Amino acid sequence: MSIKHSWLFGATLQTALIFVYLIIIAGSVVRMTGSGMGCPDWPKCFGYYIPPTTATDLEWKPEHNYKKNQVIIKHESLKVVKEDFTTTDTYAPKNWKAYTKHDYAHFNVVHTWIEYINRLLTALFGIPILILLGYGIYYFKEDKRYLLLSSTCLLFVAFEAWLGKVVVDSNLVPLKVTLHVLFVFFILATLIKLYQIKFAGSLKEKLPKTLIYIGLGVILATMVQIIMGTQVRQYIDVQMIKNGYQNQAIWLSKPPLIFYIHRSFSILLILLHAFWIYKLKPFKAFKKLSRSLALVIGLEIISGILLYYLDFPFLSQPLHLLLSSILFGIQFYLLICVINYSTNKEVMPIDL
Repeated sequence: MSIKHSWLFGATLQTALIFVYLIIIAGSVVRMTGSGMGCPDWPKCFGYYIPPTTATDLEWKPEHNYKKNQVIIKHESLKVVKEDFTTTDTYAPKNWKAYTKHDYAHFNVVHTWIEYINRLLTALFGIPILILLGYGIYYFKEDKRYLLLSSTCLLFVAFEAWLGKVVVDSNLVPLKVTLHVLFVFFILATLIKLYQIKFAGSLKEKLPKTLIYIGLGVILATMVQIIMGTQVRQYIDVQMIKNGYQNQAIWLSKPPLIFYIHRSFSILLILLHAFWIYKLKPFKAFKKLSRSLALVIGLEIISGILLYYLDFPFLSQPLHLLLSSILFGIQFYLLICVINYSTNKEVMPIDL
Protein backbone atom coordinates (compact mmCIF):
# COMPACT_ATOMS: atom_id res chain seq x y z
CA MET A 1 0.00 0.00 0.00
CA SER A 2 1.30 3.45 -0.91
CA ILE A 3 1.42 6.22 1.66
CA LYS A 4 -1.23 8.18 -0.25
CA HIS A 5 -3.68 5.33 0.35
CA SER A 6 -2.83 4.80 4.00
CA TRP A 7 -5.82 5.79 6.15
CA LEU A 8 -3.71 5.50 9.30
CA PHE A 9 -1.24 8.08 8.02
CA GLY A 10 -4.12 10.43 7.20
CA ALA A 11 -5.72 9.89 10.61
CA THR A 12 -2.38 10.47 12.37
CA LEU A 13 -1.84 13.68 10.43
CA GLN A 14 -5.32 14.93 11.33
CA THR A 15 -4.68 14.04 14.97
CA ALA A 16 -1.45 16.04 14.92
CA LEU A 17 -3.29 19.07 13.53
CA ILE A 18 -5.95 18.79 16.24
CA PHE A 19 -3.21 18.63 18.88
CA VAL A 20 -1.64 21.85 17.57
CA TYR A 21 -4.89 23.74 18.11
CA LEU A 22 -5.43 22.14 21.53
CA ILE A 23 -1.93 23.25 22.53
CA ILE A 24 -2.66 26.77 21.30
CA ILE A 25 -5.81 26.86 23.46
CA ALA A 26 -4.00 25.42 26.48
CA GLY A 27 -1.09 27.85 26.12
CA SER A 28 -3.45 30.78 25.86
CA VAL A 29 -5.35 29.67 28.98
CA VAL A 30 -2.01 29.43 30.80
CA ARG A 31 -1.20 33.00 29.83
CA MET A 32 -4.70 34.31 30.51
CA THR A 33 -4.76 32.88 34.04
CA GLY A 34 -1.16 33.78 34.84
CA SER A 35 -0.28 30.10 35.27
CA GLY A 36 3.01 30.11 33.39
CA MET A 37 5.02 29.50 36.56
CA GLY A 38 2.58 26.93 37.92
CA CYS A 39 5.44 24.49 37.34
CA PRO A 40 8.60 26.46 38.19
CA ASP A 41 11.00 23.81 36.85
CA TRP A 42 11.23 21.91 33.54
CA PRO A 43 10.51 19.27 32.30
CA LYS A 44 9.18 18.04 35.65
CA CYS A 45 6.82 19.99 37.87
CA PHE A 46 8.27 20.68 41.34
CA GLY A 47 10.48 17.68 40.63
CA TYR A 48 7.53 15.35 39.97
CA TYR A 49 6.26 13.73 36.78
CA ILE A 50 2.75 14.16 38.19
CA PRO A 51 2.56 17.44 40.11
CA PRO A 52 1.48 17.84 43.76
CA THR A 53 -2.08 18.71 44.65
CA THR A 54 -1.55 20.41 48.02
CA ALA A 55 0.98 22.82 49.47
CA THR A 56 1.86 20.27 52.18
CA ASP A 57 3.34 18.03 49.47
CA LEU A 58 6.06 20.65 49.02
CA GLU A 59 6.83 21.16 52.70
CA TRP A 60 9.87 19.62 54.32
CA LYS A 61 8.95 16.49 56.30
CA PRO A 62 10.90 14.55 58.95
CA GLU A 63 11.54 10.84 58.45
CA HIS A 64 10.65 11.13 54.78
CA ASN A 65 12.25 9.52 51.73
CA TYR A 66 13.26 12.09 49.13
CA LYS A 67 14.43 11.30 45.61
CA LYS A 68 17.13 13.14 43.70
CA ASN A 69 15.90 16.40 42.09
CA GLN A 70 12.65 16.50 44.06
CA VAL A 71 11.71 20.05 45.05
CA ILE A 72 10.39 21.61 48.23
CA ILE A 73 9.62 25.19 49.22
CA LYS A 74 11.75 26.21 52.20
CA HIS A 75 12.28 29.73 53.51
CA GLU A 76 10.32 31.09 50.51
CA SER A 77 12.73 29.55 48.02
CA LEU A 78 12.97 26.33 46.03
CA LYS A 79 15.27 23.64 47.39
CA VAL A 80 16.32 20.64 45.30
CA VAL A 81 17.36 17.24 46.63
CA LYS A 82 21.01 16.51 45.81
CA GLU A 83 20.83 12.72 46.17
CA ASP A 84 18.31 10.14 47.39
CA PHE A 85 18.13 10.28 51.20
CA THR A 86 15.83 10.03 54.20
CA THR A 87 15.37 13.05 56.44
CA THR A 88 15.94 13.03 60.19
CA ASP A 89 14.08 15.09 62.77
CA THR A 90 15.81 18.30 61.70
CA TYR A 91 16.35 20.01 58.36
CA ALA A 92 19.91 19.49 57.08
CA PRO A 93 20.91 22.14 54.47
CA LYS A 94 23.81 19.95 53.24
CA ASN A 95 21.32 17.59 51.56
CA TRP A 96 19.75 20.36 49.50
CA LYS A 97 20.81 22.85 46.85
CA ALA A 98 19.12 26.08 45.90
CA TYR A 99 17.25 26.32 42.61
CA THR A 100 19.14 29.13 40.92
CA LYS A 101 17.46 29.62 37.54
CA HIS A 102 14.92 32.01 39.07
CA ASP A 103 13.61 33.05 42.48
CA TYR A 104 9.92 32.16 41.99
CA ALA A 105 8.82 29.89 44.84
CA HIS A 106 5.04 29.80 45.14
CA PHE A 107 2.48 27.02 44.84
CA ASN A 108 -1.03 27.47 43.48
CA VAL A 109 -2.74 24.19 42.71
CA VAL A 110 -4.92 25.67 39.96
CA HIS A 111 -1.98 27.32 38.22
CA THR A 112 0.12 24.19 38.60
CA TRP A 113 -2.41 21.89 36.97
CA ILE A 114 -3.25 24.34 34.17
CA GLU A 115 0.44 24.52 33.27
CA TYR A 116 0.83 20.76 33.71
CA ILE A 117 -2.04 20.03 31.29
CA ASN A 118 -0.41 22.36 28.79
CA ARG A 119 2.85 20.43 29.08
CA LEU A 120 1.07 17.08 28.95
CA LEU A 121 -0.65 17.99 25.68
CA THR A 122 2.71 19.01 24.23
CA ALA A 123 4.25 15.70 25.28
CA LEU A 124 1.37 13.70 23.80
CA PHE A 125 1.68 15.73 20.62
CA GLY A 126 5.06 14.09 20.11
CA ILE A 127 3.41 10.69 19.56
CA PRO A 128 1.70 11.44 16.21
CA ILE A 129 4.78 13.40 15.11
CA LEU A 130 7.00 10.35 15.73
CA ILE A 131 4.51 8.14 13.84
CA LEU A 132 4.60 10.55 10.90
CA LEU A 133 8.41 10.39 10.97
CA GLY A 134 8.22 6.60 10.90
CA TYR A 135 6.01 6.75 7.82
CA GLY A 136 8.43 9.20 6.22
CA ILE A 137 11.33 6.78 6.73
CA TYR A 138 9.36 3.72 5.57
CA TYR A 139 8.10 5.42 2.40
CA PHE A 140 11.29 7.35 1.69
CA LYS A 141 11.73 5.79 -1.77
CA GLU A 142 8.14 6.58 -2.74
CA ASP A 143 8.31 10.29 -1.90
CA LYS A 144 11.20 11.95 -0.06
CA ARG A 145 9.04 14.95 0.89
CA TYR A 146 7.27 12.98 3.65
CA LEU A 147 10.54 12.38 5.49
CA LEU A 148 11.76 15.93 4.92
CA LEU A 149 8.59 17.51 6.30
CA SER A 150 8.02 15.06 9.16
CA SER A 151 11.63 15.38 10.36
CA THR A 152 11.43 19.17 10.05
CA CYS A 153 8.23 19.13 12.08
CA LEU A 154 9.89 17.01 14.77
CA LEU A 155 12.78 19.49 14.96
CA PHE A 156 10.32 22.36 15.24
CA VAL A 157 8.48 20.58 18.06
CA ALA A 158 11.76 19.91 19.89
CA PHE A 159 12.75 23.57 19.49
CA GLU A 160 9.34 24.67 20.75
CA ALA A 161 9.76 22.44 23.81
CA TRP A 162 13.18 23.97 24.44
CA LEU A 163 11.64 27.44 24.13
CA GLY A 164 9.15 26.38 26.80
CA LYS A 165 12.06 25.56 29.11
CA VAL A 166 13.67 28.93 28.37
CA VAL A 167 10.40 30.70 29.17
CA VAL A 168 10.13 28.97 32.57
CA ASP A 169 13.82 29.46 33.41
CA SER A 170 13.47 33.18 32.66
CA ASN A 171 10.39 33.49 34.90
CA LEU A 172 8.19 34.44 31.92
CA VAL A 173 10.16 37.20 30.22
CA PRO A 174 7.47 38.61 27.87
CA LEU A 175 9.55 38.54 24.67
CA LYS A 176 10.43 34.88 25.18
CA VAL A 177 6.77 34.05 25.85
CA THR A 178 5.86 35.78 22.59
CA LEU A 179 8.47 33.82 20.61
CA HIS A 180 7.14 30.63 22.19
CA VAL A 181 3.64 31.48 20.92
CA LEU A 182 4.71 32.52 17.43
CA PHE A 183 6.81 29.43 16.73
CA VAL A 184 3.70 27.26 16.86
CA PHE A 185 2.75 28.73 13.47
CA PHE A 186 5.84 27.13 11.91
CA ILE A 187 4.73 23.73 13.20
CA LEU A 188 1.23 24.34 11.89
CA ALA A 189 2.49 25.35 8.43
CA THR A 190 4.66 22.22 8.19
CA LEU A 191 1.74 19.92 9.02
CA ILE A 192 -0.57 21.68 6.57
CA LYS A 193 2.00 21.28 3.78
CA LEU A 194 2.35 17.60 4.67
CA TYR A 195 -1.45 17.31 4.55
CA GLN A 196 -1.51 18.90 1.10
CA ILE A 197 0.99 16.38 -0.25
CA LYS A 198 -0.89 13.43 1.25
CA PHE A 199 -4.26 14.41 -0.19
CA ALA A 200 -3.07 15.81 -3.54
CA GLY A 201 -5.36 15.30 -6.51
CA SER A 202 -5.37 15.89 -10.25
CA LEU A 203 -5.78 19.37 -11.69
CA LYS A 204 -7.40 20.72 -14.86
CA GLU A 205 -7.83 24.42 -14.13
CA LYS A 206 -5.04 26.98 -14.07
CA LEU A 207 -5.23 30.17 -12.01
CA PRO A 208 -3.60 33.55 -12.56
CA LYS A 209 -0.41 34.03 -10.56
CA THR A 210 -1.69 37.34 -9.22
CA LEU A 211 -3.74 35.29 -6.75
CA ILE A 212 -0.46 34.04 -5.28
CA TYR A 213 0.81 37.57 -4.67
CA ILE A 214 -2.49 38.60 -3.08
CA GLY A 215 -2.42 35.52 -0.85
CA LEU A 216 1.16 36.21 0.20
CA GLY A 217 0.17 39.78 1.03
CA VAL A 218 -2.77 38.56 3.12
CA ILE A 219 -0.60 36.13 5.11
CA LEU A 220 2.16 38.71 5.58
CA ALA A 221 -0.35 41.29 6.84
CA THR A 222 -1.90 38.69 9.16
CA MET A 223 1.49 37.80 10.67
CA VAL A 224 2.27 41.49 11.19
CA GLN A 225 -1.09 41.83 12.94
CA ILE A 226 -0.41 38.76 15.10
CA ILE A 227 3.03 40.09 16.08
CA MET A 228 1.52 43.44 17.03
CA GLY A 229 -1.12 41.55 18.99
CA THR A 230 1.60 39.75 20.94
CA GLN A 231 3.13 43.14 21.78
CA VAL A 232 -0.23 44.28 23.14
CA ARG A 233 -0.42 41.01 25.03
CA GLN A 234 3.01 41.67 26.55
CA TYR A 235 1.78 45.03 27.80
CA ILE A 236 -1.31 43.37 29.27
CA ASP A 237 0.87 40.78 31.04
CA VAL A 238 2.75 43.58 32.77
CA GLN A 239 -0.50 45.31 33.74
CA MET A 240 -1.95 42.04 35.01
CA ILE A 241 1.03 41.57 37.33
CA LYS A 242 1.03 45.21 38.37
CA ASN A 243 -2.72 45.67 38.97
CA GLY A 244 -3.89 42.14 39.72
CA TYR A 245 -5.80 39.56 37.72
CA GLN A 246 -9.18 40.73 39.04
CA ASN A 247 -8.75 44.29 37.73
CA GLN A 248 -9.23 43.65 34.01
CA ALA A 249 -11.04 46.97 33.57
CA ILE A 250 -7.83 48.96 34.04
CA TRP A 251 -5.43 46.75 32.07
CA LEU A 252 -5.97 48.89 28.98
CA SER A 253 -7.08 52.10 30.65
CA LYS A 254 -4.02 53.78 29.11
CA PRO A 255 -3.24 51.72 26.00
CA PRO A 256 0.20 51.95 24.38
CA LEU A 257 0.58 53.23 20.83
CA ILE A 258 0.96 49.70 19.47
CA PHE A 259 -2.61 48.96 20.61
CA TYR A 260 -4.04 51.72 18.42
CA ILE A 261 -1.94 50.60 15.46
CA HIS A 262 -3.08 47.00 16.03
CA ARG A 263 -6.72 48.06 16.18
CA SER A 264 -6.54 50.26 13.06
CA PHE A 265 -4.54 47.66 11.12
CA SER A 266 -7.51 45.30 11.37
CA ILE A 267 -9.33 47.49 8.83
CA LEU A 268 -6.59 46.89 6.29
CA LEU A 269 -6.72 43.19 7.10
CA ILE A 270 -10.45 43.04 6.40
CA LEU A 271 -9.99 44.84 3.07
CA LEU A 272 -7.18 42.51 1.98
CA HIS A 273 -9.23 39.43 2.82
CA ALA A 274 -12.26 40.84 1.00
CA PHE A 275 -10.13 41.52 -2.08
CA TRP A 276 -8.65 37.99 -2.07
CA ILE A 277 -12.06 36.39 -1.60
CA TYR A 278 -13.46 38.56 -4.43
CA LYS A 279 -10.67 37.44 -6.78
CA LEU A 280 -11.29 33.78 -5.86
CA LYS A 281 -15.05 34.07 -6.41
CA PRO A 282 -15.03 32.96 -10.10
CA PHE A 283 -13.45 29.64 -9.11
CA LYS A 284 -16.00 27.25 -7.63
CA ALA A 285 -13.33 25.01 -6.12
CA PHE A 286 -12.57 27.73 -3.57
CA LYS A 287 -16.16 28.48 -2.60
CA LYS A 288 -16.20 26.72 0.78
CA LEU A 289 -12.74 27.88 1.79
CA SER A 290 -13.52 31.47 0.86
CA ARG A 291 -16.63 31.36 3.04
CA SER A 292 -14.62 29.86 5.90
CA LEU A 293 -12.01 32.58 5.50
CA ALA A 294 -14.65 35.32 5.62
CA LEU A 295 -16.32 33.75 8.66
CA VAL A 296 -13.12 33.38 10.66
CA ILE A 297 -11.80 36.88 9.92
CA GLY A 298 -15.20 38.24 10.99
CA LEU A 299 -15.17 36.26 14.23
CA GLU A 300 -11.57 37.33 14.89
CA ILE A 301 -12.48 41.02 14.62
CA ILE A 302 -15.53 40.52 16.85
CA SER A 303 -13.48 38.71 19.50
CA GLY A 304 -10.97 41.57 19.51
CA ILE A 305 -13.77 44.08 20.03
CA LEU A 306 -15.14 42.01 22.93
CA LEU A 307 -11.69 41.85 24.53
CA TYR A 308 -11.43 45.61 24.70
CA TYR A 309 -14.96 46.82 25.31
CA LEU A 310 -16.03 44.05 27.72
CA ASP A 311 -12.78 44.07 29.72
CA PHE A 312 -11.41 40.67 28.78
CA PRO A 313 -14.34 38.33 29.48
CA PHE A 314 -13.45 34.77 30.50
CA LEU A 315 -11.86 32.68 27.70
CA SER A 316 -12.03 35.59 25.25
CA GLN A 317 -8.23 35.71 25.03
CA PRO A 318 -7.79 32.00 24.18
CA LEU A 319 -10.60 32.34 21.64
CA HIS A 320 -8.89 35.34 20.03
CA LEU A 321 -5.60 33.47 19.65
CA LEU A 322 -7.32 30.28 18.49
CA LEU A 323 -9.19 32.19 15.78
CA SER A 324 -5.98 33.83 14.59
CA SER A 325 -4.29 30.43 14.30
CA ILE A 326 -7.29 28.97 12.45
CA LEU A 327 -7.23 32.00 10.17
CA PHE A 328 -3.55 31.40 9.43
CA GLY A 329 -4.24 27.72 8.78
CA ILE A 330 -6.97 28.49 6.22
CA GLN A 331 -4.82 31.15 4.57
CA PHE A 332 -1.82 28.86 4.26
CA TYR A 333 -4.01 26.01 2.99
CA LEU A 334 -5.52 28.30 0.38
CA LEU A 335 -2.16 29.69 -0.67
CA ILE A 336 -0.73 26.21 -1.25
CA CYS A 337 -3.73 25.32 -3.40
CA VAL A 338 -3.50 28.55 -5.37
CA ILE A 339 0.23 28.06 -5.98
CA ASN A 340 -0.32 24.54 -7.25
CA TYR A 341 -3.30 25.51 -9.38
CA SER A 342 -1.41 28.39 -10.95
CA THR A 343 1.52 26.11 -11.85
CA ASN A 344 -0.61 23.13 -12.95
CA LYS A 345 0.71 20.88 -10.20
CA GLU A 346 -1.20 18.52 -7.95
CA VAL A 347 -3.26 20.15 -5.23
CA MET A 348 -5.28 19.09 -2.26
CA PRO A 349 -8.97 18.63 -3.10
CA ILE A 350 -10.82 21.76 -2.00
CA ASP A 351 -14.35 20.48 -1.54
CA LEU A 352 -14.10 17.00 -0.03
